[in-house]
Amino acid sequence: MFRLFRPLRAARAAGFRLPAAGLMLALAVMLSAPSAMSPAAAQPAEDDGGFVTHRLALQVSDDNEAAMRSALDIAANVSRFYSDKAEEVDIRIVVYGPGLTMLRPERTPVMERLTSFEQSMPNVAFVACGNTLDTLEREEGSRPEIVPFAEVVEAGVAELIRLDEEGFTIVKP
Repeated sequence: MFRLFRPLRAARAAGFRLPAAGLMLALAVMLSAPSAMSPAAAQPAEDDGGFVTHRLALQVSDDNEAAMRSALDIAANVSRFYSDKAEEVDIRIVVYGPGLTMLRPERTPVMERLTSFEQSMPNVAFVACGNTLDTLEREEGSRPEIVPFAEVVEAGVAELIRLDEEGFTIVKP
C-alpha cells in the first residue's frame, strides 16, 4: 500500500496540487495499473544471471525476547521456503532502539541462535542502528559491545526506508 501512494506524495512534495477530480482520476489510474506506477516494487529483483532474489527486512525495535525470537523464526522459515524452491532470498534484520539488546552479547536472550545464524545462514544479515549505539554510549559511559557480525548503519529507521526503496518487504514481528 505504501508503494501505491508514492507518486502522489512525490507530486505533493514538489508543490503540485491536484483538484479533487484530478486526484480521483490519478487514484483510479494507479489502482487499475499499479505495476505501471512502480515496476520495481511489483516484481522481485533479478540478478545478472536472471534468477529472482526475494528481499525481506525484519524490524526489531522492542526489548522483547518473543519479538527477537519471532524475527529469527521468520528469517529461518522464509530462508528455508525459498531454498526449497531453489530461489534466493536476502534477509536483513534491522535492530534499533530498545531492540538493540538483541545484538548485545552480554544481554541478549538469543545469543545461541544469533551465533547459529552467523555460521549457517549467509543470506541473513544483522544491522544495528548507530544512533541507538551513540545514545547508549552517552547514557552508559562507554559504547556498548555488539556481536561482531552485525553491520552498523547511521540510522536504523533510515536504513529501513532505504531498504524499502530498494524493493525489500518490511515486516515487524
